[in-house]
Amino acid sequence: MPVARLLIQRGAQGEPARQDAFEITFEPGESVLDGLRRLRVEADPTLAFRYACLNANACKECMMTLDGKVIYACTARIEPRDMVLAPLPNKPLVRDLVTVIAPSDERWTPGSD
Repeated sequence: MPVARLLIQRGAQGEPARQDAFEITFEPGESVLDGLRRLRVEADPTLAFRYACLNANACKECMMTLDGKVIYACTARIEPRDMVLAPLPNKPLVRDLVTVIAPSDERWTPGSD
């Protein structure tokens, strides 16, 4: 059975980045987000990534890089090969694949409406 190998940048702001490798069974048509969700359930519940899926390709919550290119994890597809996932460049890192996407003055907070 074909395997996808996800090489994921890990770590938090202020820590040295490391790369963890995970192998998952390749499922044709599965999105990168599906694969990450499966990894978190089956292999590592500490893996951090963001998604909302309220309106595919509109929320921008699951943006990250795949092989150096910015993608939406909900629309990019898993392939049976090595795939390098990293957080967005030039954005403040929170942890693993999570970055601060919207500037603080654009984020909704309770009581701000």
